[in-house]
Amino acid sequence: MSYKEKSIVVSLASHILVLGYFSIKIYQFYQAGPLVPGLVFRMWGVIIVLMILINILGNILANIVSSAIQMVKTNEVEGFVEDERDKTIELKGTRNAYVFNSICVGLSMLAFVLGQPPLLMFSLLILSGILAGIFEDISQLAMYRRGF
Repeated sequence: MSYKEKSIVVSLASHILVLGYFSIKIYQFYQAGPLVPGLVFRMWGVIIVLMILINILGNILANIVSSAIQMVKTNEVEGFVEDERDKTIELKGTRNAYVFNSICVGLSMLAFVLGQPPLLMFSLLILSGILAGIFEDISQLAMYRRGF
């Protein structure tokens, strides 16, 4: 598995963890009654911080562990080379995520138009961002596995 693939897997895992946290918190809010702005805003802040921290720490730990394993196996330092194929796959994955996120944003706005509270719309926007990140990672992994 290349450096980029490892990085994508770590990013996918962090997105899934944050999605799990988001799902649990939204379910708890749903059980408690209507959405409370203070709690929802705090949850958004926690989600943004979690995304950043888990992604950065996960990538650092994955690089350290994979480099240590590579060093033990071959007595060589693993190279981190990024070629045109890697850049193309990254750009196509980002494009896919933007298209997915645009569709989800439209659906979020539709929920607001249909009379749902604004906090629900903004929560759906956060959800669409998390799902777009997952979609980006999966599409990039699929392109790497396909040998694009």
